[in-house]
Amino acid sequence: MATNLPKAMRGQFLEAFKKPYALRSVPLPKPSAPHDVLIKVDAASYCHTDFVLAEGQMPGFPKSFPLVGCHEFAGTVVSHFESPSSNATAFKVGEKVGVPGRAFGACGTCFECQGSRDPVSQDEKGYSVYCAHAENNGLSRDGGFAEYAVVDARQLALIPASMTPVETAPLMCAGITIFAALKRCQLSPGERVGIMGCGGGLGHLGLQYAVKMGLRVIGVDAADGPLNLAVGLNTGAQIVDARKQKAEEIVKQVGSEEGKIDLGEMGLDAVIILPESQPAFDYAMTLLKTHA
Repeated sequence: MATNLPKAMRGQFLEAFKKPYALRSVPLPKPSAPHDVLIKVDAASYCHTDFVLAEGQMPGFPKSFPLVGCHEFAGTVVSHFESPSSNATAFKVGEKVGVPGRAFGACGTCFECQGSRDPVSQDEKGYSVYCAHAENNGLSRDGGFAEYAVVDARQLALIPASMTPVETAPLMCAGITIFAALKRCQLSPGERVGIMGCGGGLGHLGLQYAVKMGLRVIGVDAADGPLNLAVGLNTGAQIVDARKQKAEEIVKQVGSEEGKIDLGEMGLDAVIILPESQPAFDYAMTLLKTHA
């Protein structure tokens, strides 16, 4: 444990449902297990899930009040447990890291930790983000809305020198979520993907990721602000205003570009639906080719 750290820190605490966060001063948390790493929080991002939690719409969470929210943050490593694991010492004091919410303190022995059967994204045996007994930063245990936080080294990602903590923090939830969705589409470069809600928090990241992955991308939204954002990214993706262009028109356009004859061959290879909207779902389903 470093000796030049403060004895106390400030944090934004959720003390009850449907109430604003309260700024409090509390003792500095300390690493208490081999995988624990203490970081100084440099940036913490607010997610829709934070709102849902604060409204009391996540049964069972938090386990108790008060709670420091935030499950997507970034910071600087300042200390380790007195007998740190090799996972922990892989992150040196002074290094910048990104911290996602899951999974803190994975047990290593449950059915999830003992072997992932996920064909797309497999964790190493002994750790799983789906651990049945793990905690989640900012949901079941204190997260990033504080000056310092104890995190699990197995969660962390080094921040490249070209990125700031402010840029990194939202990638630890929004960025991971949309990237995982694109991976699960299991597409190859040149195949087509549609992103519904392309100008939103996840969608605008998805446009950039998908293009860099070599996919042919059609982004769809239905509001001026998000559409302007999506267009302004200049990704090269085709941006569609769902208020002005029907899904059937997109399908015919794609079919014509590819020289397809049968309607079942026309359309996209996959779609990712981000808005909680039945019209968005219906539009996306229409975009898909047969078996997509």
